[in-house]
Amino acid sequence: MVVKRKIGDYVFDTINIILMCLLIIVTLYPFIYVTFASLSNPSAMIAHNGLLFAPLGFEMVSYRMVFKNPMILTGYANTLVYVIAGTFINLFLTTLGAYALSRKGYYWKNFFMFVIVFTMFFGGGLIPFYLVVKTLGLTDNMLALILPPAISTYNLIIMRTSFAAIPDSMEESAKIDGANDFIILYKIIVPLSMPVIAVMILFYGVYHWNAWFNAMIFLRNRNLYPLQLVLREILIASSTDSMTTGVGGLDKEPVGETVKYATIMVATLPILFVYPFLQKYFVKGVMIGAIKG
Repeated sequence: MVVKRKIGDYVFDTINIILMCLLIIVTLYPFIYVTFASLSNPSAMIAHNGLLFAPLGFEMVSYRMVFKNPMILTGYANTLVYVIAGTFINLFLTTLGAYALSRKGYYWKNFFMFVIVFTMFFGGGLIPFYLVVKTLGLTDNMLALILPPAISTYNLIIMRTSFAAIPDSMEESAKIDGANDFIILYKIIVPLSMPVIAVMILFYGVYHWNAWFNAMIFLRNRNLYPLQLVLREILIASSTDSMTTGVGGLDKEPVGETVKYATIMVATLPILFVYPFLQKYFVKGVMIGAIKG
């Protein structure tokens, strides 16, 4: 059956295409600008005003300066620890909580769900949060960035809804065969929920990669700083002196400016490379978690 399209349909599609193209340009251009600026000649870049559509010259001096800074490499190593350990704990605890809240017949399930959702709207604030972490002895400790955000309420609700969509008959059949809750969870529920689990890995991984505020509050030892906190120092505090020593005949000020752009690229590219591998699960996983409940 061929549906005859009206002029209004073509106008609507044209406007949509134009708006989407504009949205892509607005979203993508800042990244393109930073990329070209990081590859530009420092002196030419600091003298440039306006838009940038190509590198002003082509020099890698900024990247060489970035990787000479020991804090960048230390920040990378620390961030990898936070991302891997934090995401594992997040996923493990969220999976356990979502399973318990999604199964029928568990006592106090609705009460605990209410308490969990309550935390999305009401919190104690920053000072009580700091006092709790300090009382637990987690200040100046890597665990201060891993344990407090161990479970996200939003992610827990998504995973719970996904688990609840799995037919009860599969669980009942497994129990008849003698399976306990742990076997049901890791042999039946988890394999059937891989799209939503991939989304959880993406959500939690991106959170830990970008996290800097808790580190700024709880960490005093610079050797524990994550990459994003190092990046914050470079961009906001303009502390590029340690990276612009030994730049030969180049002025420190221009090099320091392009070093900021190179640091942004170094901190952004790894997570961009990971995203395409999980993107195919993204829409499916979120939709599964939003259909019911």
